[in-house]
Amino acid sequence: MSETGSDAAARGRAAGALERVGALWKSFSGIGLVIGAILFAFSLTPSLIPRAPVLQGALGGLSFAVGYGIGNLAGGIWCWMHLPVPPERIRRPATWAGAAIAVVVVLVYLWRSTLWQNSIRSLMGMPPVQSSGPFQIAGVAIVVFLICVLLSRLFLLLIRLVERRAARHMSLRAARGLGLIGAALVFFLVADGVLVRGFLNMADASFRAFDALIEPDVAQPADPAKTGSPASLVGWEGIGRAGRDFIASGPTAAEITAETGAPAKEPIRVYVGLNSAEGADARAELALQELIRVGAFDRSVLVVVTPTGTGWMDPAAMDTLEYLHNGDTAIVGQQYSYLTSWISLLVEPGNSAEAGRALFRAVYQHWTHLPKDHRPKLYLQGLSLGAYGSDQSFRLHEVLADPFNGAVWSGPPFSTPGWWSATREREPGSPEWLPRFGDGSVIRFTNQEDHTQIPGATWGPLRMVYLQYASDPITFFDPSSIWRRPDWMKAPVGPDVSPYLSWYPVVTFLQLTLDMAIALAVPIGHGHYFAPEHYIDAWVAVTDPAGVTPDKVAQLKAYFAGKREEPKG
Repeated sequence: MSETGSDAAARGRAAGALERVGALWKSFSGIGLVIGAILFAFSLTPSLIPRAPVLQGALGGLSFAVGYGIGNLAGGIWCWMHLPVPPERIRRPATWAGAAIAVVVVLVYLWRSTLWQNSIRSLMGMPPVQSSGPFQIAGVAIVVFLICVLLSRLFLLLIRLVERRAARHMSLRAARGLGLIGAALVFFLVADGVLVRGFLNMADASFRAFDALIEPDVAQPADPAKTGSPASLVGWEGIGRAGRDFIASGPTAAEITAETGAPAKEPIRVYVGLNSAEGADARAELALQELIRVGAFDRSVLVVVTPTGTGWMDPAAMDTLEYLHNGDTAIVGQQYSYLTSWISLLVEPGNSAEAGRALFRAVYQHWTHLPKDHRPKLYLQGLSLGAYGSDQSFRLHEVLADPFNGAVWSGPPFSTPGWWSATREREPGSPEWLPRFGDGSVIRFTNQEDHTQIPGATWGPLRMVYLQYASDPITFFDPSSIWRRPDWMKAPVGPDVSPYLSWYPVVTFLQLTLDMAIALAVPIGHGHYFAPEHYIDAWVAVTDPAGVTPDKVAQLKAYFAGKREEPKG
């Protein structure tokens, strides 16, 4: 049969498509693909938080792209230095051999990825997965890798365009430098002006609206002793959603008595929202006046809390303290943002420290002027970004003459100065995920098990406890993990960290970065999700509540183990 014109055209198009695919394939660097495949395989190993297939695919694709870039860069430097290049008859077989080895490694790691993910899940009490989803992982990884390659080639195209125009007026070397600077500037402006600013504007509008939302089931308190009531100095609407939830929730005296069997007082809760006054100092002064109005300085315990980024006050920390002290407590917090903690840390990193310092200074100055035998014990508390701000709310030389009584900080971010200093200067032999600092008279660390009771150690007048989980990437992210193994990865690892955890240059850094974004996607008592039972140990160690026996501690732990609150920070 004679070939029709349409058949010939179709065959021509197919041949052209195959030729273009072949040309595209040949445009890739062999050594880059090999190194990229190896880094992709390493990304399948476990880190701190279990990963779903889509997230693992995205991580794998990014790791592949970084490895490919490293291979390309190495090849470029090799040529630039005019080092000898092996002949084609050696280079081609070597590349294919390397590719074959990389494929085998990838297949083995994909096969073992289910075991690795389940090794974390079992430690956290999560049900095992039957499969890690290798085909889904591979598909997502390929898409992410190709997007990264497309962006990198667009970057190179911009360099060449600028270089060609500039070469008419300057030397080739200067034109190439200008091309690099010009392309980098264009990418930065697009990323910062369109992507980053667009995201932040959207986040700002969303969180602002969410903060202003008054839920119908959260009624304004009528009790004049409550913040936000008609008699209060702080308006109900200006407190913000997180503040209203904090004021309206929490145990009553009757609920405390029902559980403990002891007479209880109505706990005092004071909160000043971002819109309650203009500026951190003004809000702190308003909070102080409200504390005085409601009689907070007549209680036995007063806690100054720096909230999370959204203004959220962790009920696991607040409620447990109130039960341990039979409601004879006062808790005060000041909102400094309505953005979630990680966004707030990026765009307004100093706000938490500024707000924490303003509130502590106002309360502390009033507290120091009260008779020592007629004032409450004064403590600090903060979770996550709140711990970061609370840690910086005081200067040691300012409080040495009349120190406050202690602090409970949970999940401090890795950049928290006080935590980092105590961890770095820990006693030899103590692991980074559970350090022992000095003689234990000032600072102690604890996790799921109570480690606040140190044999032979005696508390001094100032007691500080860091509650941290070994699986918390917010605390144990380490920027230097891109080139060296963090100390907390050295054996023995923490109780909820996979025994298969290994360090790989670059890849571990990417894994921990992703882990921070999903640090709350775990059962309570792991990652960045703190359980009330573990706060109880910390509060007992720091506040030493009267009449609290081991039996009462066990009873309260059992009670709170049945109550769960979703983190909102």
